Parts: sequence; structure tokens; C-alpha cells
Amino acid sequence: MKLVHITTVPQSLRFVSGQPGYMRMRGVETSAISSPGQALAAFAEEEGCRVHAVEMPRRITPLQDCVALWRLWRFLRAIRPQIVHAHTPKGGLLGMLAARFAGVPVRIYHMHGLPLVTATGLRRTLLTSTEMVSCRLASQVLCVSRSVRAMAVELGLCASGNIRVLLQGSCNGVDARTEFNPLLTDPRLRQQVRDRYGISADATVIGFVGRLALAKGLVELAEAWDRLRCEFPALHLLFIGPEEPGDPPPAEVLRQFRQDPRVHMGGENWDTPPLYLAMDVLVLPTHREGFPVVLLEAAAMALAIVATRVTGCLDAVVDGVTGTLVEGYNGEALAAGLRPYLQDPDLRRRHGAAARARVLRDFSDRDMHAALYQEYVRCLAVEGLKAPHSDHSLFERGDDLLPEETDAQAVRPGRVHSPTNGS
Repeated sequence: MKLVHITTVPQSLRFVSGQPGYMRMRGVETSAISSPGQALAAFAEEEGCRVHAVEMPRRITPLQDCVALWRLWRFLRAIRPQIVHAHTPKGGLLGMLAARFAGVPVRIYHMHGLPLVTATGLRRTLLTSTEMVSCRLASQVLCVSRSVRAMAVELGLCASGNIRVLLQGSCNGVDARTEFNPLLTDPRLRQQVRDRYGISADATVIGFVGRLALAKGLVELAEAWDRLRCEFPALHLLFIGPEEPGDPPPAEVLRQFRQDPRVHMGGENWDTPPLYLAMDVLVLPTHREGFPVVLLEAAAMALAIVATRVTGCLDAVVDGVTGTLVEGYNGEALAAGLRPYLQDPDLRRRHGAAARARVLRDFSDRDMHAALYQEYVRCLAVEGLKAPHSDHSLFERGDDLLPEETDAQAVRPGRVHSPTNGS
């Protein structure tokens, strides 16, 4: 059985990390197609799967897009996969078109978010059309969160009967057992990371992890920082992530951050577990999201979170339990959401512990891999095809928890569902 993942840029293949090995054990051979780059070769080596490079610019380039479509079609005709699973708007459009032309029976478009939400004019029209075409060409649409699913249905992008959210959402879950587990991390790393940036042991650190983009709320964060830095003399702000040339914040905002001795620009570094250890609270004042992986990672590392009340964040944060949701585009509201965590270390610990317990219960990467496999089995059955090992059942929840986590979960009976308008 052959499965092909398609993304526009190879960095997006981290959305499916760990899945090729899981599928291989169930008789499914995984390949990946994305634009050329070091990240594509790294994915092939780490996941032990075949990759194929096809240049796919993220912007709209009609001539190059036609060339990419032809190359995708030719590759799919050569290997004859039973399933094509395409991700992100541009990868989804080209992937669904190529898969349809190549006669692939199961075509899955995975909606990771809706960039059209913050777009205007012609760009919004083009993005809306792209989403509608991808959804109509797909035999099944998956969505990373219930809030995005609800918006996609409301905007008429996809029929409600053809778009699903697996488990509690996200694209891949998170490995909170080993990779993102503060209990398995050397506690000395916290100060080692702080020493790297010149942050003292008694400082309080607000962390931001992600692209330094306008849509991530950098303007509002600058406004909130102006208010908080004077109130809390021992407060520091740590940025982890690359600059985004396609959606930059005003130059003055970045200049203001760089000139502040209590703001630290860590650059692109995706070895994030030690970095989360150095933080006391995570902030994400984003304007839109699908389901932010950063929030799951931070929650798994027992960090309280302050984020905006937008799609994706609604699913990742339980307001008042695992963090705080605030009004978007509002620096004053962001400062008000952060202030209680800066004043009360016990509140940070309580919300951080609740966040980790929720991730362990609802967002296991193993559970998500199993759910994806079962979804492939279901889609193949609809097309009259039989999957290898199709009787494989999902992992039992909790069977892989570390002993020290069991009690942490037991203190919160029942399931906590993130606020959502989806189903």
C-alpha cells in the first residue's frame, strides 16, 4: 500500500514526523513530495522514507505552478499510490489536482488553517477559490481543529459532511512522554539556556516561539511589552524563531525589540524543549491559526499560555484552566492577560500542570498516528479497497504514560473540551 504526502515547502513535513515509521509497521509505504531543500533530505533520513523534489513556490506563479503540476502528475502516475495526503493551501491545490488527474482513489486534503482570514481584496478571493477547489477535488477533507472546521463550513469552502477533525484536533499530536517532558529533562538546562542569553536565575521570562511575522501579533506584543517592562523590572522577553520576509512587522517594532537589553532574539532554533524550560509563560498573540503546534509543545512542557481568542487557539487553550485567551489586535488586553502570571508563580504552576495533563490525555502523537491509519482504512473501504492490517485497533489511552504522570491526570476527573463551534 502506497501513501504520498505533498507539501509546498519541506519544513511543513514536520507536520507528519513519526507517521512514516508508524505506517510502515502496518504495511503502508510512505513517500513525500516537496520543494527541494536541506529539510527535505533531512526528512528522508530521519523518517526512512523516499522523497521527491518538485519546486512549488508559495506565492501564485501560474507558469511555475503548471510545471509543478505536471511533475507531480508524472510522479504519481509512475508510483501509483492508493492515497495522496496533501497539506497547506498551495500544496493542497496542486496535490489534489495532480492526484485527480493521475486517478488516485483516495485524495485527502488536510486543512491546516485559513490564511484567507487575514487577507483582503484579490488575494482573499484567490485564497478562497483555492480552498474551494481543493475541498471539491478531495475525496476527504481533514481539518486540524474544530474552530477552523466551523469557519470553513460557514464560509462555504467545504460541505459539512466531507470535512472531519480527528480526535481532539491537531495534525500530529505531540510526544509529551519523552521529547516534551520536563520530568525527563536535566533541570540544569534551564539556567544553561538563560546564561546563553544573559538572563539571571531570578528573572521572569515571557517566551515567544514562531515566525516573527505581522500575523503573529508582534505589534500587539510590542505594545504589551512597553506596559509590562516598567511594572516588572526583572521581566525578560525571549524570542525563538526566524524573521518572516513575506509578512514582516513594521521595521520599528523589530528595531525596538533589538535595542532593548531585556529582549533576547534567539533566532531559528527548533530544539525547543530546553528553550521552553527557560521560560515561565508562553505568549502567542496571533491573528489566525489552524492548530498551533507551539501551544501543544509549551503545554506539554507545563507552561501556562496566553494567546488570542482566534481559530486554533480556541482548541489549544482552555481559558482559565490551562492558560488565558485574550482579545486579538489589542496590546492592552494582552498585557492584562499576562500580568496575573507575572504576579503569581503559583498560578503559573497550576495552569501549566493542567496544560500538561490535558496534552497527555487528549493530544498523544501515538493516538493521532493510530487515528490517521484508521482514517486511511476507512477511506480505502469507501473506494472498495482493502488496507493491510486493517483490523489494527487504536492504542488504549494511557497505556504509554510514565508512572509519575498517572497521578497528575487523576487529579482532574472527566474530559476537558476546548471551546469550539465545530463538531
